[in-house]
Amino acid sequence: MTVPEPKPWWDRVPVGARPYVADAGVAFLVLAVLYMPLLIPRPEQPGPFSPWAWVLMTGASLPLIFRRRFPILCLLAIYVSLIGYNTLDRAASEPVAWGMLVALYSIAWVGRRSQRTLAIVLVAVTSLISVKSPTTALIGLLTGTGALVLGTIAQRREQHLRDLAYRAGRLERDREAEAARAVATERARIARDMHDVLAHAVSLMIVQAEAGPVAVRRMPDRAEKAFDAIASAGRDAMTQLRRTLGILKEEQDTGVRAPQPTVAAIPSLVAQVEETGLAASYSVSGEPGRLTADAEVAAFRIVQEALTNTLKHAAATKVAVTLGWGDSLMITVRDDGTGAGTLGGSGNGLIGIRERATACGGTASASGGAGGFTVTATLPVVAS
Repeated sequence: MTVPEPKPWWDRVPVGARPYVADAGVAFLVLAVLYMPLLIPRPEQPGPFSPWAWVLMTGASLPLIFRRRFPILCLLAIYVSLIGYNTLDRAASEPVAWGMLVALYSIAWVGRRSQRTLAIVLVAVTSLISVKSPTTALIGLLTGTGALVLGTIAQRREQHLRDLAYRAGRLERDREAEAARAVATERARIARDMHDVLAHAVSLMIVQAEAGPVAVRRMPDRAEKAFDAIASAGRDAMTQLRRTLGILKEEQDTGVRAPQPTVAAIPSLVAQVEETGLAASYSVSGEPGRLTADAEVAAFRIVQEALTNTLKHAAATKVAVTLGWGDSLMITVRDDGTGAGTLGGSGNGLIGIRERATACGGTASASGGAGGFTVTATLPVVAS
């Protein structure tokens, strides 16, 4: 059994009492310095000092225990004690204003502007009227001003450290928020990819499976093609799911982390749909340009989702996919079905089309009616 090491005594002090404990140490240190002239015998001052000397020196040091909470009262108490000490017949010749210097430092360190102003006035007045010679007045003025300057430096340094800590904390919070937004964005993208992959593959498999029993009895060759199409759609879905899940698991296997589909894969996508018995066509106009990597994936996924909607909802007999190249890529997927809707609807697929286009700096729209359903998307082309 391991015995825990005892905590240092300072760690055992309550947090709220630590400033008072530290200031009590300062006060007793000043008191020891003030008592030294009274304890050391000197020929020029034979005999013991007055008991009031001991009391007034105590009053010129112990108020420092409260120098942070009541800085002005601390200064005034020390000031009064020093005045009383200087009225004694047998005062020590050594300077006894150490407590006052610490109090001035404390006011500049933790006090308000008005308190610092009062301290400056008090130092000036004391130096001018409470001393025996100009030299002593100058020394008092310089030491008092020095204490105030040191306290001001300490106050500004502490404020600077607080500002740095605040900025560091704010930067850390901003970094965490940015990381959270990045995670949410990536999760949304992965969710769209998985939806597109599964919805498209399952739609193909359902259409082929529904046509399979009829084809088995009437057209065995067509039934065999239908089952092959189901298997092909399943394998393709598994490949794309592995790729998407590989991103989540951060796998480095090149077989799993295959390249994302691009515009070049759209013809094979149309061919898959055509195998379901739906008359599907694909055409390209204009000179193909260059898209960003995100736009390449978005173009494929937009066509994939539009074709999936056609298979699932449109009851269409034909669908046409058109790519128009120019200053931008115009993608049009038009069917002759009865489906209707808009990109502002609640369907995940249509929302995904809009989000994919917007994420790449493009636009998307959808319209439906008696003549069929049309999905249009525009993606920016990279300038050469």
